[in-house]
Amino acid sequence: QVQLVESGGGSVQAGGSLRLSCAASGRTFSRYVMGWIRQAPGKEREFVAAERWSGGSTQYAGSVKGRFTISRDEAKNTVYLQMNNLKPEDTAVYYCAARLDTPDGLAEYEYWGQGTQVTVSS
Repeated sequence: QVQLVESGGGSVQAGGSLRLSCAASGRTFSRYVMGWIRQAPGKEREFVAAERWSGGSTQYAGSVKGRFTISRDEAKNTVYLQMNNLKPEDTAVYYCAARLDTPDGLAEYEYWGQGTQVTVSS
C-alpha cells in the first residue's frame, strides 16, 4: 500500500529550525509532484512547497520562500522540508502529499500522510 509518513515536527522557539521528513513507499513517484501542505487551527489548508519527484521544478508559498527548502532523496524515497527562521505563524500541522504531475497542474493530491505538528513559540 502507498504510505506517506511524516516525521520531524516538534516545538521550537521563533527563529529556530526544524527539518521535516516524508518517507514515501508503496509505488514509484517518478511522475508525481510531492507537496507540503499545512493547516493551522481554525484556518484553511495552505500550500507550503512542492517539487517534482524527478526534480526540475519547485514551488513555494510566498510566506515561506527564502526560509523553507523542499528537497528529496530519491534513493531513500524521502522528501524533506527544511524550515529555518521559524515564525509563530508557521505553527500548524504539516502534511506531506503527492499528486500526479499533469500538464494542467490540476490533479488532486491523492496520497496524504498523517501530518506532523509544528509549534513555534514567541
